Amino acid sequence: MKAGLIGLGRMGHAIAERLHEVGIAVTGWDIAPTKGPNVITRAGSPAEVAAASEVIISIITEDGGARGLWHGPGGYDGMDVSGKLFIEMSTLQPATIRELAAHAASLGAVYLDSPVLGSVPTARDGKLHALVGGDDAAVARARALLDHLTARLTHVGPTGSGAVMKLVINNMMGSYLQILAESLMLGESQGLALEQLIEVIGGSINATPWFQFKKPALLGQDSPMTLDLRTLRKDLFSVAATAAAAGVPTPVAITTAASLSAAVSAGLGGQDCAELVAFLRQAAPQRWD
Repeated sequence: MKAGLIGLGRMGHAIAERLHEVGIAVTGWDIAPTKGPNVITRAGSPAEVAAASEVIISIITEDGGARGLWHGPGGYDGMDVSGKLFIEMSTLQPATIRELAAHAASLGAVYLDSPVLGSVPTARDGKLHALVGGDDAAVARARALLDHLTARLTHVGPTGSGAVMKLVINNMMGSYLQILAESLMLGESQGLALEQLIEVIGGSINATPWFQFKKPALLGQDSPMTLDLRTLRKDLFSVAATAAAAGVPTPVAITTAASLSAAVSAGLGGQDCAELVAFLRQAAPQRWD
């Protein structure tokens, strides 16, 4: 199998290394030409990646960037993509997914949404959880590649369903960060120490696996990077837009997006999402230390 990979950031880098490890040749491209591991064959454009590949994974950040892979300079439009399979691992708005899937189909290509749960270590070890939207035949075809990257694949439903599920998960993550920061500030305002709060929360039913993993970060210690604040803000904006179009109220998501925007404006956009908790605590009108 010849695989293409668009987007060679932290996750793309790990995915490329994993595919190389299992013997799959990868042709890759990123808007920043120096990104990515040496195990890939570098292409000069998305179109060159598609021309060299049977299956093309993209894992980038913005909806506009995903559209640009098709319609922008060096994109797929204007070339023959008939019969090729495009797997969209980027976390995009469901409306964008459906738009691009329809466009791909008009060109004779197949387009699946397959955002993933996991981080760089799970990608490198082939233990991601893929949330796939598309028809049965396309999902069965995609498994030949996705099985090397995932420990679990959930076929959520038709095109766009994987994107919806990923927004559900990231909405909950962002909201958890918001309420965790508020809860810690409440405890500190009444004289409780941060260390004690973290310890007790960690032994309660409210301690998610994420909380346990991020305990060091919450205490101001080094912790592995997972999702950066700028990307989580984009995802919460996508939650709000998708919900608004469906008439679903999301006041917590909107509040959390405002908090994330403040953190990004303060220069923390590239920091791990757990830093939102420290930012909100430090930005409080008064401190109780």
